[in-house]
Amino acid sequence: MSLRKLPQPQAFDRPSGFSWDAPAEALGQWAEKPQAAEADDPNTISIYGAIGEDFWGEGFTAKRMAGALRSVGAKDVTVNINSPGGDMFEGLAIYNLLREHPAKVTIKIMGIAASAASAIAMAGDEVLMGAGSVMMIHNAWGLVIGNRHDFADAASVFETFDQSLAAIYSARTGMKEKDILAMLDGPTRASDGTYMTATEAIAKGFADGEFEGSGDAGAKASIPTDILARRRMEAALAKQGVARKERADMINSLSGQRDATRPAARDAGEFVAELAQFLSAIRA
Repeated sequence: MSLRKLPQPQAFDRPSGFSWDAPAEALGQWAEKPQAAEADDPNTISIYGAIGEDFWGEGFTAKRMAGALRSVGAKDVTVNINSPGGDMFEGLAIYNLLREHPAKVTIKIMGIAASAASAIAMAGDEVLMGAGSVMMIHNAWGLVIGNRHDFADAASVFETFDQSLAAIYSARTGMKEKDILAMLDGPTRASDGTYMTATEAIAKGFADGEFEGSGDAGAKASIPTDILARRRMEAALAKQGVARKERADMINSLSGQRDATRPAARDAGEFVAELAQFLSAIRA
């Protein structure tokens, strides 16, 4: 088990018609950060995407974490995080997997650990943040489609979920749960919770210290430009209030086939140019 005594949240059933999303502001900060370089250490696990399966197969799931931990075995493990968050159910499942790991778990926040990713970070026996890194906590949220009974059930699950998150953050920080719940609400009802710099997170007990360098240090310069452009486009659309599925459809329409008679996909240069034009139009 973990070297710390960490709370074990209850298992939650997904509300009918539930769809997850990452906070728009967190998506924007994540999209602007280059993907950190992969570690050579086989006992290091990297979470550099959204939490949960996304529309491009790049999300990080509990199944993926379970497989990685099986490969590590009963050894110390380091988990590098640069994620805007995502599926809260997957996030708690990953937290529990790390919580139950039999050796030391070190969490290193390379860029941003927001939403579900911040809950995962709490499973570390030691949580370290790079210079310029950010942690964000907020109330559980997502999109629910259905009738009034579905919405009532979802509201009940979300409330219980928030209480479980508060218990986890409280156990890590030593803060009172009512104070944690206030941080989940954020300064206003319309806010995305509370953002913390490394210094603020350490002072409040969400992290234990900083590590030398930053999340951008040693970052891959070779990250595909079309992926980076897609991230920025999705973040811009999210800030405009466009739902996750609609964002994916719009991005896929730009990156799809040229026409019916020519099945070849667009090349990266054309795709990036079109995304740049689209982003300029949105920002204008």
